Amino acid sequence: MYFENRRHRHSWQFRWHTLFAFVILLAACLALAGNILGGDSTPPRKVGLAFTATSRLLFWAGCLYAAFAALLLFYEIVRSLKTNGEKLDNAVEMLSRQNNLLLQVSQASRLSDTAKEVVFRDSEQMELGEAALTKLHQHDFEAADSMIEAMAEYPKYKALADRLKRMSEKYRSATEDGRVNQIIAHIEDLFDKKLWGQAVTQIENLTKMFPYSEKAKTMPASLRERKDLQKRTLLAEWDLAVREKNTDRGLEILKELDLYLTPAEALALQESASTVFKTKLHNLGVEFSVAVAEQNWKRALETGRDIVQNFPNSRMAAEIRSKLDILQERAKKAAP
Repeated sequence: MYFENRRHRHSWQFRWHTLFAFVILLAACLALAGNILGGDSTPPRKVGLAFTATSRLLFWAGCLYAAFAALLLFYEIVRSLKTNGEKLDNAVEMLSRQNNLLLQVSQASRLSDTAKEVVFRDSEQMELGEAALTKLHQHDFEAADSMIEAMAEYPKYKALADRLKRMSEKYRSATEDGRVNQIIAHIEDLFDKKLWGQAVTQIENLTKMFPYSEKAKTMPASLRERKDLQKRTLLAEWDLAVREKNTDRGLEILKELDLYLTPAEALALQESASTVFKTKLHNLGVEFSVAVAEQNWKRALETGRDIVQNFPNSRMAAEIRSKLDILQERAKKAAP
């Protein structure tokens, strides 16, 4: 699709360049003919004046056409920059989700098999469900059915497969407008869950499958409005957390808010964010020192890992990192 659009854009630019050059060349030829015929007897002179007038008209028409084409090109560039900016925002969100998943993997390495299943169950089902619904909304019914049938073979996915099967049957039996409404309802659910990356995928499928639907055309704007609303909500909660000196809540908000802020907005929050981080690090440092003084090695180890994980570049983290092996050994010996 990208290369097709690029070829189309280059072809369009070539056509208007060629047409502009042709108009200007024709105007020059008519002007030359008008100058040649302008000095002859009366009938040719009238023809020469007509050629001259026509050449001037063509010249100004060519200039107006070039200005109009330049404006279209500028509009295309602005729209492309805006689209690329939205794609970059979505890519940042997807990277954040992947980082969270990697963090879950890291944490799960110390859990039992039962605990691991609890940690990953929701994320696995969400990804599987979205994959099947994407195929369904792309009208690739065979692939959607195959995915649902494969899920139904596993007991832990049986309920999900049954729900997806009902959604598939309802979608297939609906009219075109009904299908659009079902997809929009699913997108709204993704909005409520703040799953912007999946929402973008569903909106792209919706506008591709139903390009003439007025409801479908409104969804990109709805996405921007919901994201802006979430950003404003988080900023208000951030201000409240800072005023109340609630560092734990402030850090939670800041991590989520990072997905929505522009560089200028992030710079404006830098000072207050720095204060929150310093306060949190100080509190953890005090908690770690108290745990060591009380020889509560398990608590000291947990707090030390928290400092290393959330403040990896701090001097305190560097000092604790060098002593983690000792803390692990002492926590193991102190365990009942």
